[in-house]
Amino acid sequence: MRAAATASVDEGEFVRRLRRGGVLIRPRFAAGRDDVVAGYSVALRPAKGTAPIWYGGGRLARDLTLPRLREGWPDAPATAQAAADEWRATSKNPWQYRPVAPGREETAPDPQLWKQYTDELAQLRKQLRDVPVSDRATWAHVARETSGVFAAWSQRVEATPGPLAETSRELARSAHVRAHQSKPKPTQLGSAANAAMILMQAASGGHGTMAEAIMLRQLGRVSVAILDAHTAAGDARRAEQMTAMMRGKFAQVQQSLPEVSATTTRTDDRVMTSENEAMRRATDGLAAPGTGSPLPNKPQPSKPKTPVTPRERGGHGRD
Repeated sequence: MRAAATASVDEGEFVRRLRRGGVLIRPRFAAGRDDVVAGYSVALRPAKGTAPIWYGGGRLARDLTLPRLREGWPDAPATAQAAADEWRATSKNPWQYRPVAPGREETAPDPQLWKQYTDELAQLRKQLRDVPVSDRATWAHVARETSGVFAAWSQRVEATPGPLAETSRELARSAHVRAHQSKPKPTQLGSAANAAMILMQAASGGHGTMAEAIMLRQLGRVSVAILDAHTAAGDARRAEQMTAMMRGKFAQVQQSLPEVSATTTRTDDRVMTSENEAMRRATDGLAAPGTGSPLPNKPQPSKPKTPVTPRERGGHGRD
């Protein structure tokens, strides 16, 4: 769901992407209407002879309710009508839905777009320098999208939820703000949606590409910015949990991709090193990319364990 929501430019595409991913989805229409959708529920296709188990978006995570998802999509009559058409189509038969107006989710993206979408992540990271830590709504949007990018990557390459899915889940916790703290995404803020789209739709193969490795560097920078925001806001527990994720799950993803040399790419007219200063600060003791073990270089004193944050209902798989 996170992957589909982030990769989609509007609500209709979100419905179509979920169905392409094999998810059953049905709308909850406003009373007496069939053109106004107030919510939705989803289910995985059950084994033969068993009934599906339906979950409302809010039962999986508070940022996956339809009103919260709509904060990241354009609000225009044309897109609202197109979304209503897709919802009506899937409500007639959730098992055999056919899209009303297939979109870009049906085609493979141009490989040349990797650099453009990586540059968009770099621009987003630059913009975050001017976002105050008190603006929880904006930071929640960034965390939700970054989580969605990792979820899209996981959906494409992990047969079962692995380090990419766990990285997504950890980042998603930073997107959980209360309803009164949430607001539409700032129009001037960059987006990670295109990165999610290309990671979800690009052809899979091998052990990862250099384009993926370069994009991961920028995802790491955005993740570090979220971590820094938690630290600056005094949210020590959240910062500690994210640091552990960067040292563990993120490092596993990093090691599965080609090493990025200092001359491979440039970002903001500066040479991108194999490990930037922000990443070193956030993952103190983490081995540099390509050097082997993700464990700290020196033994570190053990720390008291922090209570595990309860998972959203939905089990141990992907949201």
